[in-house]
Order: sequence, then structure tokens, then C-alpha cells
Amino acid sequence: MQADKKKMMRLLKTARGQMDGILKMMEEDRYCIDISHQLMATEAILNKVNKEILTAHLKNCVANAETQEEKEEKIDELVSMLGRILK
Repeated sequence: MQADKKKMMRLLKTARGQMDGILKMMEEDRYCIDISHQLMATEAILNKVNKEILTAHLKNCVANAETQEEKEEKIDELVSMLGRILK
């Protein structure tokens, strides 16, 4: 993986902490809108990490593919992934 690993790890640990907080909020029967805000904040972090990883894939894995066939295979993988994300 060519993305900034330390940055991605920090963001994922933050998201994990937020998820723990959300679970606690649910256990405490906190206000639904407050829980939803925390869920959206967590989703935003996960989306940011995913964008960074996919960008690194394009800039490194695809750009540095040795053959045109390998490059097309990696692009097809990305298109397939985007198809699942953008349902």
C-alpha cells in the first residue's frame, strides 16, 4: 500500500474510537440525532481513508503496472469496486 500508512492508521483508530463511543451512546439510550451525527462523522472518516487508498492504487498500482493487460486488470478492479460503492 502506497498511501500514507501512518495517517491512514491514525484515521482508522479515530473511527474505531468513534464506533466505541456510538456503542456507548446506544447503551445509554442517547438522543437519536446525536447518535446519527456520530455515525455520519465516522462514515466521513472511513470515506476519506478509502479515497486515499484508491488514489494510491491509481497513482501507484495502476500507473506502475508492467503490461497493458495488467494495467487494464487493475482498472477493471477499480471500476468493479466503484460499482459496489456507488449503488
